[in-house]
Formats: sequence, C-alpha cells, structure tokens
Amino acid sequence: MIREIMWVEKYRPQRLDEVEDQEEIVERLKGFLKKPEDMPHLLFAGPPGTGKTTVAFCLAREILGENWRNYTLELNASDTRGIDTVRTTIKNFTRFVDKSAGIPYRIIILDEADEMTSDAQTALRRIMEESSANARFIIIANVSSNIIEPIQSRCAIFRFKRLDEESVIKRLQFICNNEKVKCGVDALKLIYQISEGDMRKAINHLQEAAALGEVNVENVKATMTVTRESDINAMVDAAISGDFKKAREILYKLIMIYGLPETDILKMMFSAINGKKDLDLALAAKIFAEYDFRLIQGAHPDIQLSALLAELSALGQKKD
Repeated sequence: MIREIMWVEKYRPQRLDEVEDQEEIVERLKGFLKKPEDMPHLLFAGPPGTGKTTVAFCLAREILGENWRNYTLELNASDTRGIDTVRTTIKNFTRFVDKSAGIPYRIIILDEADEMTSDAQTALRRIMEESSANARFIIIANVSSNIIEPIQSRCAIFRFKRLDEESVIKRLQFICNNEKVKCGVDALKLIYQISEGDMRKAINHLQEAAALGEVNVENVKATMTVTRESDINAMVDAAISGDFKKAREILYKLIMIYGLPETDILKMMFSAINGKKDLDLALAAKIFAEYDFRLIQGAHPDIQLSALLAELSALGQKKD
C-alpha cells in the first residue's frame, strides 16, 4: 500500500466537534467562540497524543476563519526555545493585526513550551502582557509545572486526559473504513494497549500494520515494540544477575538497531521487573521513578538507561 500522506495528519480533526474524548474541554472552548474577543491566553497541559495541538489548530481555524494560517504562528518551543526567538519571531508577529478584516487578534501556538528556558519564559510573559490587544497565546505543555507561575496565572488552564479505549478504537475503525482496510477488534485493542491512550501513536501503529495488508494481531505485533519483549526480559535478567556488560549490549541493540524510544524501553523494563518476586519491588519502583523523571527533564537517554541497568545489578546483588 502506498502511503501518500501520514494518516495522523490526514485524519487530524478540523473542528472542535470532531475531537475525541475531551468533551469537557471542548464545551468550555466553545464558549469562547461565541465572543472570541473575550478569550484569554490558554494553557493546554497533559500527556502526548491527547489532542492538545489539534485542539489549538481547531480553535484557530474557527476563530480566524478560512485565512487562519495567515494569522497563526506555530512554534515548537523544544526546537526554538531560546530568548532570541521570543524577542524576535514572536514579538514581531504580535506587533499588529488588521481588525478591519474581521480578525480579532493573531494566535501564537507554542508547542512543548515546558522545554523553554526560564529566561525565555520570563521574556514571553512580558510580551503576553504587551500584546494582549493584538494576540492570544495558546501554550502547550506535557508538564504544566515546568511553566513559570507568572505565565500560568495569565492563562486559562485546560488539562487533557489520556484517551479511553472506546474512543481510540472508534477512531481507528473509522480510519480503516475510510481506507478500506480490513481490521480486527483484537488487533485494535492491542494497538490501544501499547499506545496507552496516545491517539497519535495509535494511528501511526495502525498505518504501519495496514501497510502489511490487514490490521490483525499478527501484523500489529510485527510493527510494535511487543516483538522486543524477549530482548527486554533478557536485558533485565542479565542486569539482575550481575552481567552488566551483556545487559548493556542488549540495550545498545534496542536503541541503535531497533530504534525503540527510551520511554518505551523504560516502561517495558518496569513491567518485566514487576514479575520478579525475589526483588525489593518497592525500592525498584523508586529507582524507576527517578530515571523516568530524569528522562522527562531531558537527560541523555543512553547514559540514563545504562545507569538504571547498573542500579538493577546492584539491586540484584542485594537479594543474594
């Protein structure tokens, strides 16, 4: 099957009514559509793949009309997160808006804003104050606590939840019907299980499985990280037994050859650990929580996962 476009973009909702499983947020935002000039700056917070960026674009499209792209600036703050971007790109964009064209203000969408430096956030706060007549900011973050309090206090905060199984499967079935791809419910449930409520990840896995001809359990497993569970288990067993070198070699294979995301490796390792009855699971949970936090903060994944294996080796020696 030739994939002319990524399904995650092809089937991205265009209007608020099309957004899945965020009913409370959608209803609150619809209130702003009645009187857009009264809309405050917005802060969207929550896990990846729950619709934060999609909702921001839907809102911009419905407020600004068919020429919304001309009056919307999207920046991924994890890529352009320095103070220079705030002082130049954003400040210049917010200088003026032609309200005679029926445009109430320009909209700036800052994705992954929790990756912005503290200095950049401080500068952003000032621009938010100075440009309130010409612009509205939609600030998107996975971890809202990483956004400085002065910015949070200037925004209406919307907290997105992970999507439930019914909503994700309903959307995946809709896509399969449109693409004329045969799919099984068990396969879609498996996709949901591993995507963990992340719609973007679920749709990407669906398209990968469909590329093999049919979305069944066998094809889903062939394209997903569950096929590497045996390697994860072997790596954990090697670490616990004290063979750090072997565990490190398996980790290198998972990252460099199979390209598994470090967060997926961490989750699968934690699941493997929970099956080890002769370990101090309470201490293991604390160790995993620490490394999960470090990865979220942007620490080097290879180094952190290697250090985690070293701690598991030490934990395994304690049980002896």
